[in-house]
Amino acid sequence: MEINKDWEECTSDAAVAEAARLTDEQYNKKMQRRKEVQDKRIENAISEKGLIIVNTGNGKGKTTAALGMVIRALGHGYKVAIIQFIKGAWEPAEKKVLSVWSNQLEFHAMGEGFTWETQDRERDIMVAQAAWEKALVYIKNPDFRVVLLDEVNIALKLGYLNVEDIIKGLEHKPDLNHVILTGRGAPKQLIERADLVTEMTLVKHPFREQGVKAQPGIEF
Repeated sequence: MEINKDWEECTSDAAVAEAARLTDEQYNKKMQRRKEVQDKRIENAISEKGLIIVNTGNGKGKTTAALGMVIRALGHGYKVAIIQFIKGAWEPAEKKVLSVWSNQLEFHAMGEGFTWETQDRERDIMVAQAAWEKALVYIKNPDFRVVLLDEVNIALKLGYLNVEDIIKGLEHKPDLNHVILTGRGAPKQLIERADLVTEMTLVKHPFREQGVKAQPGIEF
C-alpha cells in the first residue's frame, strides 16, 4: 500500500510539475532520497505470497491484462490453467496462440456464449457450475502456479454461482499460487477478500459511441 502511494505521489501532476522546475542537482538529490526510501520498503517487504487478483469494472481490458500475467508466468516456466466461463463458444484466438505452451498450459473454454445468445438460464447455470468444479481442481493443485477464471465475475453477477462458494474454494489455494478472477461486477465480498483489485474505467468505447462491432485482434 505504501509503495503504491509513493508511486502515485511521484507521478502525480503536481509532482511532475515540481520535478520540471528543479535544477539537475536538486532533481538528483530528490531522486536519491526517493530511491533510499523505496529500497528500504522493498527490503522490508514480503518476498513471496500467492495472490487473489480481481480485474473488474466496465472498461475494456480485464481479460487482456490477465492474459499478460499468464504469459509472464509461462515465461518463467510455471504451469497455468485458464477456465473461461462465458466466452467458450467463441473458440477465442488466445486459445490458439497459447497452444504453443501446451506442455505448461491447460485451457478450458467452458462457456457457451453470452446469455442473450444461449437464452437458457438453467443450462447457463449448469455450465457455470461445471466450469467452477473444473477450476477448483486446478486451484487446489500446487503444480499450477497461476489459475485464471475468465469472466467468472459475470457468472457471479448473474447468480449462476454463489460468491460464498467461490471464496471458500479460494481458501484451498496453495500459499504461493495465484488466482485471477475477471469480469465486470465483481461482488463486494470478493473484492474484500482479494489481494489485488483493478477496476477498469470506461471512458469511450467504439461500439457505444460509433457502433463499431467487435473486431478480431481487439475483442477476440
